[in-house]
Amino acid sequence: MTQHAIGRSAERVSIRFVEEMTGFISFGDSDPRRAVRAGKRSGTRLTVRLGIRIESERSFAADSVEGARIEGWVTCDALGGRELPIGAGTFDLFVDGPDVQRKAMRYRLFFLDGVGHPLTLAGAKTIGARPAWWIWRDTTTLPIRILRGHVAPNAERDAELVATGILRLHPVGFLRQLLTFRADAPSFAAAVMAIVQFDAFFARQLWSLYGRGARRLVERLHSLQNARAKG
Repeated sequence: MTQHAIGRSAERVSIRFVEEMTGFISFGDSDPRRAVRAGKRSGTRLTVRLGIRIESERSFAADSVEGARIEGWVTCDALGGRELPIGAGTFDLFVDGPDVQRKAMRYRLFFLDGVGHPLTLAGAKTIGARPAWWIWRDTTTLPIRILRGHVAPNAERDAELVATGILRLHPVGFLRQLLTFRADAPSFAAAVMAIVQFDAFFARQLWSLYGRGARRLVERLHSLQNARAKG
């Protein structure tokens, strides 16, 4: 097989999965935590169901994935409807975060509200720079901003803020998500290898961000066990 053919084969490999998150939002409040409290009082819930596709297995050999495609829908009665289609969306995984010790999972969804006004849902999970027991919360908690119009990342500062809140991936939803992982590849063996490579990539990144904290946690547990044994 020629190198050109190998390249074409690799391009046909992709990973796809479904992620569903839900939470509370509030209009006119810029602080996500305050918005959640206000959203709970008013019953203003928002849910997203996202079909995420990472196009190439070569992404898993790198340190991050950028520009993965998102399809799906947004449901929020306060925005005018159920299953508002996402016209375009992107997902960035383990890209540079707010500082050198942290990474981010970034989501950007373009959709229309119930009367056709364009909106952008933008959010980022911040990963790392905390003890290992924060892994679950960090990887399942998504603070979001809903902006007026279809807003590019470099235009967010000047965009009109519509609503703010926090979405969460709950444990049952996480188990469902694991069952949705699929690989599109030229062969069954290539599909299996793509999923293995993605799992290794994900674990490698988490270990690089939380591994030192995880080791310290294990050492502390061992110290407590030894102290109790001696006592």
